[in-house]
Amino acid sequence: MQLQVQNSLAADIDTIFEFYDMAIAHQKKVFNKHWQGFSREMVQTEIDENRQYKILVDGVVACVFAVTFNDQLIWGERDHDAIYIHRIVTHPEFRGYSFVKEIIKWAKDYGAKNDIKFIRMDTWADNEKLLEYYTGCGFDYVGVVSMEKTDGLPKHYEGISLSLFEIVL
Repeated sequence: MQLQVQNSLAADIDTIFEFYDMAIAHQKKVFNKHWQGFSREMVQTEIDENRQYKILVDGVVACVFAVTFNDQLIWGERDHDAIYIHRIVTHPEFRGYSFVKEIIKWAKDYGAKNDIKFIRMDTWADNEKLLEYYTGCGFDYVGVVSMEKTDGLPKHYEGISLSLFEIVL
C-alpha cells in the first residue's frame, strides 16, 4: 500500500465537496451536531494557498483535510507558531486507516521544516468519541472554549463550545 499526502489541486474541488457531503451525512447519523456546509470560495482559497490536502492510497483519494496558520477566534492569545488542522474527512471505504496519525506525522515534518511549535485541532466540546480518539492519537486536551465571535468561520461554529487539542513540537 502506498500512502501519499499531497496538496489538493483546483481539479479536486468537486471531490472535496463530495467528501464534505459524506461527512455531514455520517455526522447526522452518529452525533447531535453536524457541519452546515462550506463556501466553494473558502475552499478554493485554501487550494490556491496550498492549505488544502489529500491523502492518496495507491493513487485513490482516501482522505482530505485543510490547515491554517492563524486561528485567533478559537485560540485567542495562544494563537502563534502553530499549524491548525481542520475538516479531516475519510472516505467510508478507508475508515480504520488511522489517517489522523498519518496527518500528525506529516504535520510534525512540516513543523520541523517551518519553525512551527504546535499542531492544534478543535472539535465540538461534547463529542466524547472524538475527544477520546484525538487524545489516543497523541494530542493533549487543553480545555474548552465557548465561541463568542465567529465572523469568517463556517456556520457550525455559531454558539458552540469547542474542545481544544495540541501536540507540542
